[in-house]
Amino acid sequence: MPASLQDQLKKSGLIDDKKAKQLKRAKHKQEKLARKTKNPAADQHKLELDRAKSEKIAKDRQLNMEKNKQAEKHALAAQIKQLIEMNIVANDGDQKFSFTDANIIRHIYVNQTQIDQLSRGKLAIVTQKDGQKHNHVLVPMGVANKIEQRDAKVVVFTAPQNTVGEEEDPYADFQIPDDLTW
Repeated sequence: MPASLQDQLKKSGLIDDKKAKQLKRAKHKQEKLARKTKNPAADQHKLELDRAKSEKIAKDRQLNMEKNKQAEKHALAAQIKQLIEMNIVANDGDQKFSFTDANIIRHIYVNQTQIDQLSRGKLAIVTQKDGQKHNHVLVPMGVANKIEQRDAKVVVFTAPQNTVGEEEDPYADFQIPDDLTW
């Protein structure tokens, strides 16, 4: 093993043991001081960079979540629009059917068959949005249920559901005489 520089200098007589110990102590003090002070400005700068990086990551994550929510909202709106357009029931009747939409009485013109279907819960009225214009159209109840799952505000009118259900008339099989007067 090669000897250290200090050992070589001692052998050649350039330094003595006292001077060697003094140099060793000085070197040790410098190393100890360097470890103790370890440039706190650089550490502070590194901490600031780490903090800024973590804040940027959190901000990017938040923006990403907002973009995802907007994309989901647009996708739901497109699904609703497609459901309405594919299942719209033509309302070319001449009888006015009144309903409320946001505490405002609205009217739609339908025929007698459609009125019966609306009252029995076979049809529903939904709002179809065309830009700024809102039209009220008829759709089958199954489609209205699908639309309501996506956005309940679009479905404007559905017939109230009877909890008892439609009871069959037990006397439907019996004929009522025409000559009875009540």
